[in-house]
Amino acid sequence: MEAAELRVGFVGAGRMASGLARGLLRAGKVPASSILASAPSDKNLDAWRESGCRTTHCNLEVLQESTLVFLATKPHVLPGVLQEIRPAVGPHHIVVSLAAGVTLQTLQRLLPAGTKVLRLMPNLPCVVQAGAMVFARGSGAGDGEAALLKSLLSSCGLCEEVPESYINIHTGLSGSGVAYVYLFAEALAEGAVKMGMPGGLASRIAAQTLLGAAKMMLETGEHPAKLRGDVCTPGGTTIHALHQLEKGALRATVMNAVEAATNRACDVAED
Repeated sequence: MEAAELRVGFVGAGRMASGLARGLLRAGKVPASSILASAPSDKNLDAWRESGCRTTHCNLEVLQESTLVFLATKPHVLPGVLQEIRPAVGPHHIVVSLAAGVTLQTLQRLLPAGTKVLRLMPNLPCVVQAGAMVFARGSGAGDGEAALLKSLLSSCGLCEEVPESYINIHTGLSGSGVAYVYLFAEALAEGAVKMGMPGGLASRIAAQTLLGAAKMMLETGEHPAKLRGDVCTPGGTTIHALHQLEKGALRATVMNAVEAATNRACDVAED
């Protein structure tokens, strides 16, 4: 099935769902008229309608009108939603869960046998087509479904198929990691403000610095330690600054943050 022929549904219309949908729309992969989103109230649906998407308060309508269905509810709500939509799920559906901590085993148990189900973990920059997403497929999903999902979502950023055990790690690395980067960018800009630069300018330069560094990592394929070393000159400004970051245990603190978020994602899966 070509992406242009897809009818895409979202059960749940919160921030992550809308971010993913806007990324698809920006990339021109799916027309707005082919996207249908459901939510219990109009609170989150107004923005979807402004983008030209169709909306409903009926989850079953999403299944009836869509072939590719993203389940984007809160994890604790999802089992009830699956019970509600189960009678409408057919062999033509591709079901993709965005719910953190809800395993493929649970999804397959709560959906009809043989359902083509995949588990996806995106991050918020999907909205600007610069996301980092990983997905794992259930036993009913084949190479075709995996290829379709990857083709569709690659327009929103990096999209990789992984073993399911990597998904919680991805949450700690990238799902939550976006917030770590924002905190670092804020500190970077505030350092410049402290030294006399206007805040707006400092924030723009900090953002471009992060963007440029990330682009060099992706395009050169070099290890970040190699790229970091290339910036340093003996006795120069950078090595003096890096010494301060090492004294502040930046490296260990960030590693601890990834571990803490990953462990929390695992805890959610066990609740």
